[in-house]
Amino acid sequence: MSASTVTPRSVGIDFGTTNSVVALSNDTGDADLVDFAAPSGTSAVFRSALCFWQEERKRGGLAHEAGPWAISEFLEFPQGSRFLQSFKSVAANPAFEHATLFEKRLRFEELGRIFLEHLVGHSGEALRHLPDRIVVGRPVRYVGARPDEGLARTRYDAMFAWLERPVHYVYEPIGAAFSFASRLADPATLLVADFGGGTSDFSIVRVNAPGAARRCEPLGSAGIGIAGDRFDYRIMDHLVLPLLGKGGTYKSFDKVLEIPPGHFADFGDWSRLAMMRNRRTLEQLARLKHGATDPAAIDRMIAVVEHELGFGLYEAVGRLKRTLSGCEAGGFRFESDFLTIDAEVSRGEFESWIAPDLKRIGETVDAALAGAALRPDEIDHVFLTGGSSLIPAVRALFERRFGEGRIATGDELTSIAHGLALIGQSADLDDWLATDPG
Repeated sequence: MSASTVTPRSVGIDFGTTNSVVALSNDTGDADLVDFAAPSGTSAVFRSALCFWQEERKRGGLAHEAGPWAISEFLEFPQGSRFLQSFKSVAANPAFEHATLFEKRLRFEELGRIFLEHLVGHSGEALRHLPDRIVVGRPVRYVGARPDEGLARTRYDAMFAWLERPVHYVYEPIGAAFSFASRLADPATLLVADFGGGTSDFSIVRVNAPGAARRCEPLGSAGIGIAGDRFDYRIMDHLVLPLLGKGGTYKSFDKVLEIPPGHFADFGDWSRLAMMRNRRTLEQLARLKHGATDPAAIDRMIAVVEHELGFGLYEAVGRLKRTLSGCEAGGFRFESDFLTIDAEVSRGEFESWIAPDLKRIGETVDAALAGAALRPDEIDHVFLTGGSSLIPAVRALFERRFGEGRIATGDELTSIAHGLALIGQSADLDDWLATDPG
């Protein structure tokens, strides 16, 4: 076999807001998921989380872990730890300069390198010797009101430079499209809807018959910075934040004023919530408590920050979302020494909370269709992937546009990495690279 016909080996990395997955190409032209021997059992899904704690014998006095190991470390000693999750969400945010972890300041790319170091370390031998082709997924549109794509690219480049290999960036839903295409035996026009933690991305591709010179051809993409984390915030906003003072008032001289919503902004982003535990923020909250009409509510907010209750709230929100995906109603249960919440929520209530977000997601799907110059009836298959694709209201949005018979699901958390590894093997890799920011 000549060198020109040898299928290149590749690795696909889905660095997700909530979870990360890695796949390696194999000799059959397919790809295998990399398993991580997590504390609770082997899994191909590696939580995109970091935990830091002080340890004198470590260089710089700061020890760290990632993935499910980060969760274990945090749960063992929450008061002495700093737990970060969803840190991918700040990649395109110029306002984020660094995370202050005890006395150390770490930039995004430094957090990313630490994360990669642990991800590779927990893969056993699978990632010890990386192939030359590394394909990394990126959102079609980053999170944020005005995301800076050039900044995100610079930060990604600095993060993945730790792998010491050239990195190729491909839109995440394109990866999922390649994965789904491997199931098809006939030509088709495919819309992929990828719902991550931070973004919802949509790509349309033409899938050619197996054996064709080009298996897939890109037709159009669109994305929006609304996804699972935004749905989480809707739950927080209705069930948690009113108990922490949102909507309340405070006294300023002779006036009674509403507490500014800015005090609660960080609760809308899991990546920022842990960063509230700093002297400046706690001093601000102490002053707010002094003038608050309901100081007990501000006391509860201070407790959430001081006692690292964000992770427990995140888990309670996730449980409620999963319950409402399968049941018409569910309970939101959170209990600690400082804050207890016990509330029943119907699926209808939750759907009314996220209705504005679903409207904007629907508009983005329409933009993807317009960009590809296609009507909904010209789409043969719609592949829903990502954790939030399991929410019934999300699925219903696509059923209304495309019909139930064209909707396909499966491999919700792993399809992107699998497809990225497949793209890495293709001779036309350059055709699939995400557009560089201008």
